[in-house]
Amino acid sequence: MTIEFTQAQLDEIYAFAIDLGRKAGELLLQSIEKRIASEGDGENVYAEKDNAVDIVTQTDEDVETFIKSAIQTRYPEHKFLGEETYAKGESRSYLIDTHPTWVIDPLDGTLPHPPTHVVMLIWLGTVNFTHLFPMFCVSIGFVINHRPVIGVIYAPVTSQLFSSCLNRGAWLNESRRLPLLRNPIPPMPASAPHGCLFACEWGKDRRDVPGGNLGRKVESFVNMAAQTGGMVHGVRSLGSATLDLAYTAMGSFDIWWEGGCWEWDVAAGIAILLEAGGLVTTANPPANPETDPIEEVSLGSRLYLAIRPAGPSETETGRQTQERTVREVWKRVRELNYSRPCA
Repeated sequence: MTIEFTQAQLDEIYAFAIDLGRKAGELLLQSIEKRIASEGDGENVYAEKDNAVDIVTQTDEDVETFIKSAIQTRYPEHKFLGEETYAKGESRSYLIDTHPTWVIDPLDGTLPHPPTHVVMLIWLGTVNFTHLFPMFCVSIGFVINHRPVIGVIYAPVTSQLFSSCLNRGAWLNESRRLPLLRNPIPPMPASAPHGCLFACEWGKDRRDVPGGNLGRKVESFVNMAAQTGGMVHGVRSLGSATLDLAYTAMGSFDIWWEGGCWEWDVAAGIAILLEAGGLVTTANPPANPETDPIEEVSLGSRLYLAIRPAGPSETETGRQTQERTVREVWKRVRELNYSRPCA
């Protein structure tokens, strides 16, 4: 069974998601003001979950409760799966069935087939929020049959609202169309990744073990930055996969490479990036990076490589410049090992 939505239905959900994102963002600002006012009273503002970089604040739970109530009031026929409930159940199984489902993740941080379903995903960068680093956000992604078709990302401190709806374009603050690059949109550099701005994240897996993901990431970062490797212009880490994708859609980042994210970390960002004209595929290099097909990203794969929107050059289409960049990145990064139980 395939679930179909008309454009009018998507537009209505899109408007609701934007309003919900703004209201949830206001709750974050109120929480920050309250926290600053009570600074020094010895109150513990967060608790560790899986490890010292995986934390949960009361704000996470309050925002999730607010979003859940709003969704159930507006769409009572939809299922709801909150990340806090998911985590407390100590399960990493894929828990979404064929019913339309809203999945909420108010923490920093995959959908195998074949279910045909709708998923709404929400994310808030808790580590950044806890440290009052302004790169945190509320993120809402709407997924139909594994494809994110609506994305809303609201960063309240910077007053940036990224949004997209299938066939409606991708936008910053509902008025500036993405990407925010000069017109016409430039192709990827002929020598890419040289000359590119490369975004990546350290992730939660900090185990210092031989052959572990942390070491493979660090080696990949060096390969992308070194003069004998990718020689990228710079390496950036915002601490938010959602905002990494939004900035890639905007054109500020040329390349984003990451492993370990859950689907709620990336759904909204992928929706926005794809609608802006970007490319998203797997982070892990295939057996033959030069010739193997560049497949569409699997939302539940936990492995992501994103390329900004690109225009044509004198010899290539925009898509060809993106694919060329993907293959050059694949040559320089290590394979990552992130998995999950699948339904």
